[in-house]
Amino acid sequence: MEKRVMTNSKRRKGLTVASALLGGVLVLSACSGGGDSASGGKSKDTSQAKADEAAAKKTSEADIKITPKDGSDNASINNSAAVTVSKGTLTNVTMTTADGAAVPGTLSADKTSWKPNTQLERSTTYKLAATAKDSKGLEAHENASFTTVSPSNSFIGNFTPENGSTVGVGMPVSINFDKAITNKAAVQKGITVSSSSGQEVVGHWFGANRLDFRPETYWKENSTVTLKLALDGVEGAQGVYGVQQKTVTFHIGRNQISYVDAKTKQMKVTEDGKVVKTIPISAGSPQNKTYNGIMVMSEKFKETRMNGATVGFTDDDGKGEYDIKDVPHAIRLTNSGTFLHGNYWGAKSIFGSVNTSHGCVGLSDTKGANDPSTPAYWMYTHSIVGDVVIVSNTGDKTVQPDNGLNGWNLSWADWKAGSAV
Repeated sequence: MEKRVMTNSKRRKGLTVASALLGGVLVLSACSGGGDSASGGKSKDTSQAKADEAAAKKTSEADIKITPKDGSDNASINNSAAVTVSKGTLTNVTMTTADGAAVPGTLSADKTSWKPNTQLERSTTYKLAATAKDSKGLEAHENASFTTVSPSNSFIGNFTPENGSTVGVGMPVSINFDKAITNKAAVQKGITVSSSSGQEVVGHWFGANRLDFRPETYWKENSTVTLKLALDGVEGAQGVYGVQQKTVTFHIGRNQISYVDAKTKQMKVTEDGKVVKTIPISAGSPQNKTYNGIMVMSEKFKETRMNGATVGFTDDDGKGEYDIKDVPHAIRLTNSGTFLHGNYWGAKSIFGSVNTSHGCVGLSDTKGANDPSTPAYWMYTHSIVGDVVIVSNTGDKTVQPDNGLNGWNLSWADWKAGSAV
């Protein structure tokens, strides 16, 4: 489903993901004693006092302190996070990034303090969980979450793919900077991308905040790509300096390219150049055509919500023309909302015979995303982020190269023309 530039005719409409995260709320109810005497409330109910005394005996004396404090959004990356305990010893400390990556740390010999082993990253959210015991063996727990500083005189680049990941042959290295870069040549010179295949890799700027790298043709299957960021001290704009110094490697998997033909309404999935599966599809309707062009899988969701209101498909009451909370096997192809996804609500007869979607490519599926006999299940389980999908014969324009990870739609000459070095 596709998010486009809107017109009065609603031709540029599409479906995108609007995900809802449901969080539980813990309600704590406090009890107050009502047995004050006529002497002004100085005496307490004897049974209540005994209950309070018993509860106190079950409480650990260990006092855990986590710095920076919970909720901090300007935490230092140099004075790293720390956990200390008094009247007890630490038995477990875990620190992770928001996406679950573990941060290693060291516990002191006396087990009263803990610190991470390395400098923290800027503009990153971390979570800390600590457990300690007192002399009686009673446990105490403490949790905190904080975000590290991103001062106005520094910049960082958020990159994809992740270190250690395995991706498809179409996956570019894409870096999004948190500040506009005016000294593009200096920044680009501070970044190198190389492949074990020996392919030439060139950077291309999309505006002032995004720099992508790719070779002339798709990455060689089963190769290894290395990204080196040497940006510490590099001036990206007047008075704005880089802070990153790291090396990232990722692996290129098998060569899977899928060809979607909106005219024949078929998708041919190839691996290492050979057709391994032909799947009937339903692409965008004549009113809401699917983009043509080369698209790269950037995200995968076993199930996700798609609401027409988020992209302008609304009824007279302003609500979405559709609101499907459990779209199965959804694979993102563009930032604007083009997906390759399962469809359980459409008649089985539409696949391979008629284009009915709002701009996405639909495959037959079963509600719940757990039916391995469906084409959508097969496609989802046989695909990885970075796999290529080439769409043709839709009657629409070619997708913009910066709409998702789709820079392959530029010729090599045009790609190199976007380099600053």
